[in-house]
Formats: sequence, C-alpha cells, structure tokens
Amino acid sequence: MNGRKTYYSFHDIPFRGTDGYDSLSLEPGMKFSRVEIVQILIAMVVLTVSFSFAFAPYPPLSNLSAVVGNLPLSFLAIATAFFCHEIAHKYMGQKFGYWSEFRMFPQGLLFALFLGVTVGIVFAAPGAVQIFGSPSREKMGKIAAAGPSTNLMISVLFFLLWFSFGGYLGYVAFFIAYINAFLAFFNLLPFGPLDGMKIFRWKKEVWGMLIVVSLGIFVALMV
Repeated sequence: MNGRKTYYSFHDIPFRGTDGYDSLSLEPGMKFSRVEIVQILIAMVVLTVSFSFAFAPYPPLSNLSAVVGNLPLSFLAIATAFFCHEIAHKYMGQKFGYWSEFRMFPQGLLFALFLGVTVGIVFAAPGAVQIFGSPSREKMGKIAAAGPSTNLMISVLFFLLWFSFGGYLGYVAFFIAYINAFLAFFNLLPFGPLDGMKIFRWKKEVWGMLIVVSLGIFVALMV
C-alpha cells in the first residue's frame, strides 16, 4: 500500500489544482460515481416518458395506450442518442485525464416532461457531462466532438439497417437513425454551450466535416 487514494467523483476529493488528475492515483477504465449513475438513470427515465408522450397522437393525455406502446421505442431513442452521446463525452474526458461526470439539469428535465405530457413536444436540456480541470482548446474540442461523432456513427449504422428491414423493424431503424442525425446536427450548431462552438474554436475543418455529414444523413433520410 502506498497510502494514495483513488477517487471516482470530483465531488469526493480535496482540491488539488485544476489540471486533470494531477498526482492522484488512477486505475484504467471508465469510472462512474454513485451520484452520476443515479442522475443518468433519472434523466433517461424522464426523457423516455417525455418522448413517449410526444410520439402519441395529440392530445397525448387522451391517448395513454399509445403512450405506453411508445415506451420501448422511446427508450431505444434515448439509449442510442442521449446516453451514448454523453458517455462518449465522458470517455474522451477521462481518456485525457479529467474527472468527467454527467450532471442532470432538473429544471430542463421537468420542462421536457411538462411539454411532452401537455402538448406532445419535447425540448430537452437534460444535463451534460461536466469536466473538472482546464483542458486545452484542442482537448476540449476533441471531448466535444466525441458526442456528435458517436451519434453520426449510430445514425449511419441504422441508416444501413433501414435498407435491410421492412415493417416495424425498418421503422425502428429509420427512427433511431433520424433521432441521432438530428441530435448530432443540433449539437454541432456553433452557438452558446453547444458542442459545435467548442469544436469550431478548436478546428473549423473538423466542425465543417461533421456538420456536412450530419446534414447529408438527415437529408438522405428525408428523401
């Protein structure tokens, strides 16, 4: 024993500076804190329910059977689009040696649930992966690019599956490809706290390539 302690949440550690893990011990692999796991699960449940209402015929409160029937598809959409997006940010942040943890935005989740239940529209700001440290512009750009890049890979995969299956399976593949392409494009907009601004500041060529690909997939799904 060397007396050094491994921490899995930056909320549990004493302040040691702002540049990643510094001299604290780190075991390989992705790390999750208990608080983070709980908040990810809460966000996924709320978003799944919100989208289930949004997919139901209007008014959604009068079509609860459709809401219940939408739960599996809604969960798939959340698991592939939201969850994989945030985990990609987390993985890249930890790869560079920073504590990277998802934190939900309670007001954003409540607003998404309210809109989904009442008017059948979802405008979600569920939360984001927070980085503890001071990554360079390049590292921050790569961390930001990981999320929409993952969505694009998932979208391409299910776009190809869409051509291979008909019926309900084809519809599911189309829907997952569509949601991931849309989320990638939205997050690539170079405004405010979105991923696009961080990528644009780091390397405009990468930003341009990603947004062109997202638009290309989105248009291909619509024609």
